[in-house]
Amino acid sequence: MASVLDTAVDGIIIIDEHARMMMFNKACERMFGYEAAEVIGRNVSMLTPPEHAEVHDGYVEAYKRTGHRKIIGIGREVRAKRKDGTYFPIDLSVGEAITPEGRQFIGILRDLTARKETERRLTELQGDLIRLARVSALDEMGSAIAHELNQPLTAIILYLQAVERELRRAKDTGHSEEADARRFAIIKKAQGEAQRAGSIIQRIRQLVEKRGPERKDVDLNHLVDDAIELTQIGQDRIVNVVRDYGADLPMLQADPVQIQQIVVNLVRNAFEAVRGREGGEIIVSTSLDDRHLLLSVEDNGPGIAAEMLDGLFQAFKTGKRSGMGLGLAISRTIAQSHGGELLVDPGGSDRGARFAVRLPFLSAQLSAESAADAGTLKGPRPSEPKREV
Repeated sequence: MASVLDTAVDGIIIIDEHARMMMFNKACERMFGYEAAEVIGRNVSMLTPPEHAEVHDGYVEAYKRTGHRKIIGIGREVRAKRKDGTYFPIDLSVGEAITPEGRQFIGILRDLTARKETERRLTELQGDLIRLARVSALDEMGSAIAHELNQPLTAIILYLQAVERELRRAKDTGHSEEADARRFAIIKKAQGEAQRAGSIIQRIRQLVEKRGPERKDVDLNHLVDDAIELTQIGQDRIVNVVRDYGADLPMLQADPVQIQQIVVNLVRNAFEAVRGREGGEIIVSTSLDDRHLLLSVEDNGPGIAAEMLDGLFQAFKTGKRSGMGLGLAISRTIAQSHGGELLVDPGGSDRGARFAVRLPFLSAQLSAESAADAGTLKGPRPSEPKREV
């Protein structure tokens, strides 16, 4: 038995009903930095963080008294304490054995340090990829953004030149209330244009800056509105963008920049679908069901070809003339990371495509149920929307 325990890859600790260690295998020696002789006979709480060490014996006594299991028979991720005082994550499962010497508890421990580091690095890489998709989208919009910014900046210059002329005229003709009112009106217009330019720059900055995920309560309708304003830069203004927003929606616990990234991706794709089409229309709607906030982007384009469906959400696969093919893949990843899903009704036969994002508005509903029915959107399309253009 000792040979079997000592050759096990996972750490194995056996304690008696007084929480004293009876077995401490070789894997545990490597994991904790103690020799077995240093810990045998001592309370297992020496291997736990202070907040657990103080109450560990109480857990054992409570189980002996009530029989209520909190961790026995169940795996759990906990922190453990090495000999040098550092802490590390472990997966701990505990079993129980009744022996002639009394009740014994067998703990099997697996060091999660390497796995946690891998998960951390994958999270970083995923964040970098999400940001790359945002930068790629803005790169494609570069000339349009430059043109959009040039308009208010040019207007500001013209307004300031007009004020300068008014001031020079005032020198020659003298002071008048009418002239003052004119100058203030021109300055007010210049301020408005400056705010417009600043707003565009702020939206762009939020999308491209390197930052970690930040969840907070947000107003979905406000987020969608901002994203549409940014997406419309440089797009065909003949296309009718209809906003059909649900009233009194609950707040959404989400990363606002990432949710806006989904909207930008979906609305840009919709513009691409209706490009050159007479009477092009995009309907962006928000609504609520019993568990989810729903965001829908629908166009009246030709729909998605059947041969495109299988690879629709694959990264670097695109049917567009430009772009990296990251938009839909990243959008689905973001939706799933929020406990939701991105679904598609491909349309066709004179029906445009519709993409819908389902996002739980209560943290308790971040469950596997939220990801059910992934891939194809089921259910009716929205009713005739209000014409809020």
